[in-house]
Amino acid sequence: MMNRIILTAVLMLVGGSQINDATAQRDPGILTVKRTEDFTITGDGRSPQWNKTEWLPITVQESAGGTVPATRTKVLYSERGMYFLFFCEDQKITATIEKDNGALYKEDVVEVFLWPDESFPIYFEYEVSPLNYELTILVPNLNGRAGGWLPWNYDGDRKIQHLTSVQGGEKKSNASIKSWMAEFFIPYKLLNPLIAGAPKPTDRWRANFYRIDYDKDYTTWTWQKNSGSFHEYKKFGTIVFE
Repeated sequence: MMNRIILTAVLMLVGGSQINDATAQRDPGILTVKRTEDFTITGDGRSPQWNKTEWLPITVQESAGGTVPATRTKVLYSERGMYFLFFCEDQKITATIEKDNGALYKEDVVEVFLWPDESFPIYFEYEVSPLNYELTILVPNLNGRAGGWLPWNYDGDRKIQHLTSVQGGEKKSNASIKSWMAEFFIPYKLLNPLIAGAPKPTDRWRANFYRIDYDKDYTTWTWQKNSGSFHEYKKFGTIVFE
């Protein structure tokens, strides 16, 4: 009798875990992030490790209408940090800023927001342009008043690795192209003290992914929709570390 009770309990636990995993896959507000060994980014996603996970479509939030280019992303995590890959259909590189930490959001760009600890209204924002310039900031958001702070000692194993590539044209301002890609690695050490270390399986962070394009009109793509501000952190989705 006791053995039967124990077996039933085990089956219920396993079944519950499988249901939770299936729910995470079906819920559009939850993304399961697979684990990988560390690898070298190339800017075009050709590393075989990217085959471990599927593309996540990033859908249009704001557009003037007409045909809207496709946008999608992939996410992986390792013992050292998180890997991101964006693919953006495009017709032109609308980007002129040629320095890091400029106002990249005023031109073509992709963005990642990470909010590991919901106890504090502070999250990490990263942007990269088609020309491979970056914006790296920590954002305190106090009752809708958000401001960015640049990292200190941003070098060595705290520095983000990032590369971009262009398909069907040249990687230069105003060039006609077919698409562009951004690939980057965010080390956990840069996120200290938001996190104590590498996430463990089943850990959950809040996050959102974005794209802005200015070729014809102002067009935005978001993973999780908001009312127009990328900084509505309470509307972020959830990433679950597998």
